[in-house]
Amino acid sequence: MGGTDGMVRRMRLRSGRKAEAGGTAAQETGGRLPSLKRSEMKLKKPEGSGAKPEKPERSGAEQAELERLETEGVHKKSQNLMHLIKRVHGLVEKSDLEKHRQSQDYIGTILSNAKDIRYREVDIDGMYGEWVGVNRAHMKKYVILHCHGGGYSTGSSLYARTLTSKLAASTSMDVLCFDYRLAPEHPYPAAPEDAMKAWNYLMLLGYGARDVILTGDSAGGNLALSLTLNLKRQGRLLPRGLVLMSPWTDLTSSGKSFQTKAEVDPVLDKAYIDRMVGAYACGRELQDPFISPLFGDFAGFPPVYIQVGENEILLSDSLRLHQAFVEANVPVRLDVCQGMWHVFQMSPMKAARAAMDKNAEFIYDICR
Repeated sequence: MGGTDGMVRRMRLRSGRKAEAGGTAAQETGGRLPSLKRSEMKLKKPEGSGAKPEKPERSGAEQAELERLETEGVHKKSQNLMHLIKRVHGLVEKSDLEKHRQSQDYIGTILSNAKDIRYREVDIDGMYGEWVGVNRAHMKKYVILHCHGGGYSTGSSLYARTLTSKLAASTSMDVLCFDYRLAPEHPYPAAPEDAMKAWNYLMLLGYGARDVILTGDSAGGNLALSLTLNLKRQGRLLPRGLVLMSPWTDLTSSGKSFQTKAEVDPVLDKAYIDRMVGAYACGRELQDPFISPLFGDFAGFPPVYIQVGENEILLSDSLRLHQAFVEANVPVRLDVCQGMWHVFQMSPMKAARAAMDKNAEFIYDICR
């Protein structure tokens, strides 16, 4: 399926939905920087000697100075990257919600224009979906179900190609992404209902629960957790594992990082989060675990891998989620990625590719 055709198809489906309701809102974006090499001190080989010169020992002060310079270099590189991300993010963000959504689709189509990836649209009982896979022999036993981010008000399978393409390429597995209904036109519980529809679609295709790996970024991480909690509540089998990138887990916004990272996050701010909460939760109890999964019962959950940026206001959402999994005896791994921002894995850079390779390693481990 071509990217432009996909956008047209999605816009048709979306315009049909929009006739049902109206609204406003907007935004979202998102590893570890490669460490800088220290300069090495070289000595001239003494004339007439075949022996290798010994490296001079560094004093404690010299070592401390080198470490300080390295830290400053990493920090400066990180600051420059975040400044760039802020500018790019500003180009996508629009005050008009529908234009914002279309800008995201356009960016996703451009950044995911790879010849080795195939996109195939699918109708999931009236909901637009997209299969993403590599143009080569690949694994068919397991499948990835991806929940896209966007604060529950924006985002789509087209915008998510910045992640789903990398997931498909790094794992050699097929990835299914779906366009759940968005707020404010369709507040909670529309998105969780659509996620369950996508899950049931995979079951009807013949996949078992243990053949599916759930992934999600930002609000999509929230949705992946909510779906798993819903499956557990219904007494159904749970997915093989979850991969969460900068998951939004606490809609009460009570984490400390809302204060400690407010000045450094280049993508999100409290005002934006508050608008998304209002549009999605629509006056409901925010500590409901199906709205804020952080407050859920995780006993019996499958293995989970969490990646979060060091410089995002949602850092606490991941740290506290990790602790909740530990307390529930769930196998869990957490990577706080130095110098990174919200869903940095979308960016076309080395650190993003390295993070996606780590996601693939986790998926391989749990599929053995």
